[in-house]
Amino acid sequence: MPMNKTIVKGAVFDMDGLMIDTEKLYLRYWKQAAADFGYTMEDTHVFAIRSLARKFSIPMLKGFFGEDFPTEDVRARRTELINAHIAENGIDIKKGLFELYGYLRDNGIKIAVATATPRERTLMYLKKINVLSYIDTIVCGDMVTTGKPDPEIYLTAASQLGLPPQECTAFEDSPNGIKSAYSAGCQAIMIPDMTPPDEELMPMLSGVYNNLEEAIHYFEGRI
Repeated sequence: MPMNKTIVKGAVFDMDGLMIDTEKLYLRYWKQAAADFGYTMEDTHVFAIRSLARKFSIPMLKGFFGEDFPTEDVRARRTELINAHIAENGIDIKKGLFELYGYLRDNGIKIAVATATPRERTLMYLKKINVLSYIDTIVCGDMVTTGKPDPEIYLTAASQLGLPPQECTAFEDSPNGIKSAYSAGCQAIMIPDMTPPDEELMPMLSGVYNNLEEAIHYFEGRI
């Protein structure tokens, strides 16, 4: 193994926009839900709250739209709309997910999911795409005190895998998720979904790939 390559024993995955193609649904239905309550939500507003814990997203939304913005009512409406869409259309899996998971399993790499999504919804999604058999542990937004971009969720996932975060890769599609993983000490890998990494994010990244299958290359010489 090359001396300049950090060993990898674990891989921790965000879920929405990374494993499953749901960020486009959040974008569409956050805006529709806000419109149902008389507010005009732009793409930039939705991008800003991606992967954020509620303790961060609620004040941000009120900062955008005013203190009277009914965050929980709009969120509940968004969830209702997403549920209806998934019930009718199913969930699209991101390219290369099973190829990467199979590679990791074959090479003895432990796998965790670390998502801002609540546990009940997370398990529903993961069961729908038949991926639970690959996963060693799951940490959800309602299982930690402080969610992304705080590092707690990645520190918790690494701990549950029995590994130091420095020996874990973290796969993310959003800036807030990358900040969380990097702050935890993980090797942060970005698979951009809706936005590419910017100048602030680039120094935090150990790699950027077009899809999860391409990210297999990151593990060469590291496992």
